[in-house]
Amino acid sequence: MNENLPLILLIETATQICSVALAKGNTILSKRLINIPNAHSSQLSLLIEEVMKEASVSYSELSAIGVSKGPGSYTGLRIGVSTAKGFAYALNIPLISIETLKILQKGVQQKYNNKSTVAMIDARRMEVYCVIYNQNGEVIKDISADIIEKGIYDKYLTEDNEFVFVGDGAEKSLTCFSEKSNIILDSEIVLCSELMKDMAYEKYLNKDFEDVAYFEPYYLKNFVAAPSKVKGLY
Repeated sequence: MNENLPLILLIETATQICSVALAKGNTILSKRLINIPNAHSSQLSLLIEEVMKEASVSYSELSAIGVSKGPGSYTGLRIGVSTAKGFAYALNIPLISIETLKILQKGVQQKYNNKSTVAMIDARRMEVYCVIYNQNGEVIKDISADIIEKGIYDKYLTEDNEFVFVGDGAEKSLTCFSEKSNIILDSEIVLCSELMKDMAYEKYLNKDFEDVAYFEPYYLKNFVAAPSKVKGLY
C-alpha cells in the first residue's frame, strides 16, 4: 500500500446507527458500527479510539476528518459534526463533509448493476428525507422532506428500470408502492462510515474542504422541540 496515501477518519451518525471507519486513501483499515438508540454521545469517542488502536494509527498521523453532513437526526448530526470539527480543529487538518443520502446510493452502486436508488431517511411518522438517483448516480429527484402517500413518486419510478429502496425510512414507505413490480427493498444496505471512503478520498484529492469554524450540519428542516413530558416543564 502506498505510504503517501492520506489517512481519513470517517464518522457517520445521521440515524440511530453510529459508525466510524479509518481509511488509507479509499481502503478501509478498521471500522466499527453499533445500532443502539441514543448511544451516539456515549459511544462515538469509544468507537473512534477502537478503530485508531486496531489500525495502530496515532491521531497525529491523520490527514483529514470525514463526516456525514445530513439530513437526519438532529441530535445524531450535532454529535457527529461537533466531534469531527473538534478533531479537525485540534489536529489542524481538513474537514470533509459527505451528503448523507449519497452514502446510501454508494451502497446500492456497489451491490447492484444498473439499478436506480430511492434513498430515504426516517423523519418520523410518514415523513422521510428522500433523494432519487438514476442508475448512473445522477439526481433525478432533489432532496426534500416528503409525506409519503400513494403516487408521490410515480413520475420518477418509471418501468424502464428497477429501483432499490434503502435507508431507515424505506420500509415504512413501501406500502405506498406495493402496486409497482420494479421495486426492491434492501434492508442490508445501511448508513455506515465505510461507504464514505471513495467520496471522502476524492474530495481530499480535490481539496474540497469545509470551513471548520463555520460548517454546520444540513438539517433540511428547522428543529421543533417536542413538549416536555416531565411535569412542571414547558
